Order: sequence, then C-alpha cells, then structure tokens
Amino acid sequence: MVLRLLMLVALVLAWAGPARADDISAAGRGVVRIVTIAVVDDDVVGFGHGSGFAVAPNRIVTNAHVVELADRYPDNVVIGIVPSEGDKSYQGRLIAIDQQRDLALIEFSGVRLPPLTLFSGAPSDGDALIALGYPGNVDLATARSAADFITPQSPVRSQGGFAGPRTLEGTNVLLHTASIARGNSGGPLLDRCGRVLGVNSAITRADEGDSTFAFAIAGAELAAFLTEARQPIATVGVPCMSVEEQLAAERSAEEKARIEAEQRSRTAAAQADAQRRDAIAQARARNEAARENHMAIAALMLVLGGVALAGGGLLLSRNRQREAIWVAAGGVVLILGAAAVFLTRPSFDESRVVPVPATGTRATAGTGAPIAEAQGRLQCTLVPERSRITVTAVDQVMLDIGADGCINGRTQYAEAGTRWQRILVPETEQEVSLLDYDPASRTYTNTRYLLSAAQMDRARQLRADVPLKSCSADQTARANLAAQQQALRAALPPVYNEKLVYACSPAPSGSPAATK
Repeated sequence: MVLRLLMLVALVLAWAGPARADDISAAGRGVVRIVTIAVVDDDVVGFGHGSGFAVAPNRIVTNAHVVELADRYPDNVVIGIVPSEGDKSYQGRLIAIDQQRDLALIEFSGVRLPPLTLFSGAPSDGDALIALGYPGNVDLATARSAADFITPQSPVRSQGGFAGPRTLEGTNVLLHTASIARGNSGGPLLDRCGRVLGVNSAITRADEGDSTFAFAIAGAELAAFLTEARQPIATVGVPCMSVEEQLAAERSAEEKARIEAEQRSRTAAAQADAQRRDAIAQARARNEAARENHMAIAALMLVLGGVALAGGGLLLSRNRQREAIWVAAGGVVLILGAAAVFLTRPSFDESRVVPVPATGTRATAGTGAPIAEAQGRLQCTLVPERSRITVTAVDQVMLDIGADGCINGRTQYAEAGTRWQRILVPETEQEVSLLDYDPASRTYTNTRYLLSAAQMDRARQLRADVPLKSCSADQTARANLAAQQQALRAALPPVYNEKLVYACSPAPSGSPAATK
C-alpha cells in the first residue's frame, strides 16, 4: 500500500509541472502532415506534402490539390498520414474529393485522432486567427532526410487577422494575414478557441514587395462538402471566450452571488428581527391579559374571603359556632388563594420568546434547493452565460441523482465537501472530465481538459489506482475514492479548456432516461 501511494505521488509530481491547457495545442493534436509518394515500377518518381486535420477519429480533411495525383493515379500514388504525436505514420485512402471546392476526405486506420470542431458562425473583421500546418519552407530549413517528413512532430502555428470574406473561383473563402506557405495547404484556420473557421488553400503573390495574404476555404463550404460526403462533424456556434475572460466572468458572478447572498442574509435578518418584535409584542399582550386575569381573580377571591369571614362572625354572634367555623375557614382559604393567585401572576421575559417558523418551509440541501428536488431524475439545461464552450455543444443532460452519490445508478461520485465529484479518464478520447454536482444549487458542471497523448497516458496510470467504479454504500471505499481523485485532480492543468455549466430541475414525467 505504501509503495502504491509513493508511485501515485511520483506520477502526480511528474505530471503537474509542465501540464497546461491550451486550445490551439489541443486542436493541433488533430492536425496531420499528409505525404504523397508516387511510385512507378518500385521507383519513387514524385514526392509531395501538405497538411490536414481530423473531422473524425479516422478521417482527415485536406485540399484536393494536395492529393490530386492520388486521385488521378490511385494505383501509383501512396497517401501517408503523419500525426502530430506518436512515433508512427499511417497509410490513407482517398474516399471523397471536390475539385471545385478544393477539398478532399481521407480515411485511415491504426490510430484514433481527436477530431476538430467547426465554428458555425462567421469571424468579424480584425479577429485574431491562427493557422496550423506544416509549411514547406520550414521543412526545407530543418529536415535532414526524407525520414523527417514522416516523423510525427507538432504543427507550426502562425497568427494573423481576418481581412474579410472573398470569392475565389466560385468558392467562398476567408482572406487573412496569418503566415502560411506551401505545405500549409489543407491545414485548419482556427479561432482563438481552436475551432475550425476554414481550410487554408492558397496565398497571394508578393511581387515587388507586395504584402502577402492567404485564402482559406470558408467553413460553410467545408460543411457542405462533408454533408455531401456523409461525414458528420462537430459544430459549435457560441462565440469564443478566452479562459481569462471566463475566469473574470466567474469571479464577477461569484462576487455578484456573494453580494446577493449578503443582501439575502440582511433581508432574512431584518425579517427575523421584525418577526421577533411582532412575536414579543404578541407575547407581551398575552402576558398583560393573563396578569390582569390573575389580579381580577385574586381580587374576587379576596372579596369573597372577606365576606366569608364577616359571615362567620355573624354566625358566631348567633351562637351557631359550628357553621361559623366552616364559613370562616372558607374565607381564610379564599384569602390565602387570592394571595397565591396574585403572587403567581405571570411575569414577562422577552429573551424567552421564540418566533414560530412560517408555515410551508421545506427542508433544503444547504441553503439552496429542497432536498426532494435536488435528488432523483433531473433535467439539466446548459447555461451559456456561465459556460466556456469551445468544442462541445450539449444543450441538455439527464441525470438520476442518488442520496449517496450514485449517479445514474452506475457511477459512484466522491464526496467533495457538500458536493459530489467524479473524474472521468476515457480509454480512447484525449480528454479528462471533472464532473461536479452541487445539491445546494442543483448545478451540474463538466470541466474538460484536452490533453496530449503523454498526459493522457499518465492520467490513465493514475486512474488505475481508483478501484471503485460502480455505486457503493461502503463509506470507507467512497472515502478512498475521494482521496485518490484528489491526487488525480491535483495532476490536472491549472487551467481548463472547456467548462459546461448546467442548471438542473426535476425531470418532467415521460422524459428520456439519464444518459451521462
């Protein structure tokens, strides 16, 4: 056990240092170099290369002119796919091409790449754009042999600005100033969040010192091409917000929530004070009425006691001694009773007054939602203004929340204060998700980290030390799960790539079952 803990700490320390979430780097893991090799009679007679990017784990988009020879001479031209990570290259197969749009779709096998997401909106003039790819002039300067062209390495990034929409030979294109060269053809043009805006395809001539501009096939043209090729692609229409802007918005929201909470606290205190004053006034009135009743009864008993004594004296004067004694004794008892009633009249102590709670108050989880509404089947709706959406667009999530952190009847979440959390590390995708449910506010959050292959390998090693997978009533096992997840959480980058925040409410009858 001690050895396992030491290994866990070592993995955390090895990972925690250089790890950093970066949208462009995350997108770059789905960018590839595309190499074409023409062979005649077992002799290499031609070589070319460009760039491409994944639209599915095993499918790549590039320019048609990058693979034109493979389209014309399929038996003599080999298409090579060189990922940005790993140590191998793979052979691809051309499955769709559109010469008019200058787009092509390639399929390959042997590895799964993280697909990029298409931004369905349009950039604004002056927006910062980033080009990713493998410019040939960089390769000529750095390559030492042909093997360097089929060795995985990260793509080159360059930044520029959006210069406006144009039409090039009947195709809608984006004009921009990011530096690209031959070899960038087929690579993605991205916004700051790493979403695809277009496919880099051409540059202007720079005769006599003219400035160089670049053309990228517009995202709408790419979407139309993929639709015709029956190839789905993830699409997001939410404008890009930087992590810094999102964190500032979160701080502003937290400050606003703090001020509102303080205002609610002051209002509640004022209401409680008013309720207490009202209760004191009512208690005082009841006390005064009770005191007056006691004093009236005491006075009546005193009068009756005096009358009885007088009657006893009268009877004694008439030699009716026996009756006189009984009547006089009754008078004495009435007088003593009057004294007792007077002395026991109720006093008033306002410190002992406890206001009666308002009717209809329901038990709540913390200070938020009623417990009955914070559990069970919930329908969770995305809150865009509280979210940072980069590559995922899931508008609704159905959850089934158990009282012991059992989610959807199959996944055990760990206690994290008053919340429930689980870190998911999938086997194939290059992402880690921190899932969090807050019963007090009925808020479900999916914070996503898009990691490199090496970082994912380390995350999977850490996940291997988390034995509790399914739901469990064993509190010790859940405590161990919480401790192990803290180690995994500490190893994640300090800044996330995406944060999806959902507001949950009881699911209406007939709604679909939970799927997350």
